[in-house]
Amino acid sequence: MAAPALANKNTFSDAAANPKSTNVNDSDSKCTAEDVSYMDHVAELVEREIGGDLKSLRKVSGLLETLTAENKLLEEQVLTVSSSVPLRVSAALSAAEGSRATMETLLHRERVLSNTLQQHLQGSQSWADSLGQILGQLDTLERHMKYLQCLAHIEDLSASIQQFLMTNSVWEAIGAVGSMANLDMGLKESGCSHLQAFLRETLLFWHKILKDKLTSDFEEVLTQLHWPAVSPPTQTLSPPANAQELSSQLKLLVSQLLSLQTSDDLISEMTDVRPFPGLLQAPPLSIPIQIMLLPLSKRFRYHFTGNRQTNSLSKPEWYLTQVLMWMGHNSSFMEEKIQPILNHTGSSPLALEKVDAMLSTEGAWSCQYRDITDVDELKAPDCAETFMTLLLVITERYRSLPCPQAQLSFLALQRELVDDFRIRLTQVMKEESRQPLGARYCAVLNAANYISTVLSDWSDNVFFLQLQQTAVSVGEEVLGPLGATESGRLASLEGSLFEELLALLERLRGDMLGRLWEAVMRDVKEKAQLYCVCYRWISLPSQCDQATMSLSSSACPFLLCLRDHLLQLQQLLCLPLFQMFWQGLAERLDLFLYQDVILYNHFNEGGAAQLQFDMTRNLFPLFGHYCKRPENFFKHVKEACIILNLKAGPALLLCDVLKQQEGPEEGDASLRPQPPTPESALNEMAVYRLAPSDAQILLNLRSAWLSR
Repeated sequence: MAAPALANKNTFSDAAANPKSTNVNDSDSKCTAEDVSYMDHVAELVEREIGGDLKSLRKVSGLLETLTAENKLLEEQVLTVSSSVPLRVSAALSAAEGSRATMETLLHRERVLSNTLQQHLQGSQSWADSLGQILGQLDTLERHMKYLQCLAHIEDLSASIQQFLMTNSVWEAIGAVGSMANLDMGLKESGCSHLQAFLRETLLFWHKILKDKLTSDFEEVLTQLHWPAVSPPTQTLSPPANAQELSSQLKLLVSQLLSLQTSDDLISEMTDVRPFPGLLQAPPLSIPIQIMLLPLSKRFRYHFTGNRQTNSLSKPEWYLTQVLMWMGHNSSFMEEKIQPILNHTGSSPLALEKVDAMLSTEGAWSCQYRDITDVDELKAPDCAETFMTLLLVITERYRSLPCPQAQLSFLALQRELVDDFRIRLTQVMKEESRQPLGARYCAVLNAANYISTVLSDWSDNVFFLQLQQTAVSVGEEVLGPLGATESGRLASLEGSLFEELLALLERLRGDMLGRLWEAVMRDVKEKAQLYCVCYRWISLPSQCDQATMSLSSSACPFLLCLRDHLLQLQQLLCLPLFQMFWQGLAERLDLFLYQDVILYNHFNEGGAAQLQFDMTRNLFPLFGHYCKRPENFFKHVKEACIILNLKAGPALLLCDVLKQQEGPEEGDASLRPQPPTPESALNEMAVYRLAPSDAQILLNLRSAWLSR
């Protein structure tokens, strides 16, 4: 039985392995390699499950059922997948189609916009070229105008110097020459060579005339005072009869000659001819000393030049001895007559002259960072910023000195410079006080605030704190006597080395802010006169009788004025100062409206509603640009509007509470319920600033319910 089974097995295997031997049509003969692999798998399955034993054929039915079940399960899975996948694919395709359509729409819009933009650019190119030419012409005209203005300024200075000399106004002429010298220094980097040459010729002309005049007068006074003493006096010379007058003339002439020093140094720089090139040039002597040395220089050349026997390089002791003798003969005159004048007049240091130059420049009161908002928070003018840079340079130079006394000496110089600069700011402020809302006045205020801010920061600096401790022990030698209170504050670090200066700067800042408040309030009050005496407050229609509420026509002028001033000063003042300004202005405006508008008039229901509308919907929003709750700065006005707009019932109850507080009824108070206090009743209405007496006055201003 085994042989036939084996034969059948081989026959099945051969049929599986060689499909051509089976009864198939021509199309079946074209089966792929994948079909062959399936047949091989079936053959292996039959061999594994049935084998060569015919008894195992009973397993065929079970195997068939198993395979049928598996086939059915696979068909269900295939059906499930085939039914879901097309839906997902369809959704994905739909989304892709939508995206493609959107993209095409966007591309179309982009092409349209690009074409429109290109057409616009092509059309506007001619305008841009034309505008560029116009701007170039305007720039050229502006430069020409500035050139002509500078030329006219030179001519004006020249004419003024001539006029001053004709009227013997020497100081004014010296000031005009100094302005001309400062203008020359400002033109160094301009590139206007012809203009600068003309200016220097003009400056040299007037400087020579003025210097020659003063030199002649100075030499005449020196001659009367017996200068120079070339030999020891044999007897004591009696003072001249007009000694006091000569002393006054000497002081005046030395002071005037010293004032010419800046322009004289500038002219010396123009004509810089060094006898020995390569050697450093010594600092120029002051003009009075140059003039006083002229007669001695002539005598020296007479004795020690040319073919004189005394002109011997092998015997330098001859001319050195002569110079020492002249110095000894004239030392008393220099110490008694000249040195006091130099100490008083020419004592300005490496720093006060620079301060003068800072304040006299053209852009001294403008800010170089005015177009950069992030940097320009303090809006410091150039003169203040340059001045504080000067102080910082001085600090850096003496910081490394090993001697504390020397450091304190420089600190004393810095304090003197700051105080002098404060005085100059005060002088400029007084000159500009007629226009406190002008740009220069606000620039002075910004300068004072900037210097105060920097000094406050320096007060907490470690270096200055160390100097502060040194000043407690040795500061009296340099900073002057320190009181016990001041020494104690410095030792405990409660005070600072700049405390007095900060107090003076704070006083200047407060004074200037006060002038600003007065100027703005004066303008606002003038525009609000009609609003203050408006007779319609007692006869306005109620709110329910009006379609819409609108601003009172009489309030428009002062509100517009207020808005303009706020916008103007926001641009001119630095942020901390402007915050102080608008808050102080709001307080003053609050009292003005409360006293001159509210307490001055009577109100019916419509008038009270109109007042509240004017304040809450128009005035308060003006300050809403600078804070979130501007009504908190108008507490008198806000609370007065609350009381004036109370309904008749709450107003009568509040009036009763106020009257009961004034005069309690007779009887046993313990048996009656205690009424609320006026303060608590007002607090329930959000009234906290006004007192009960103020509330009573406001209630009496209500005309409608009071007449019932």
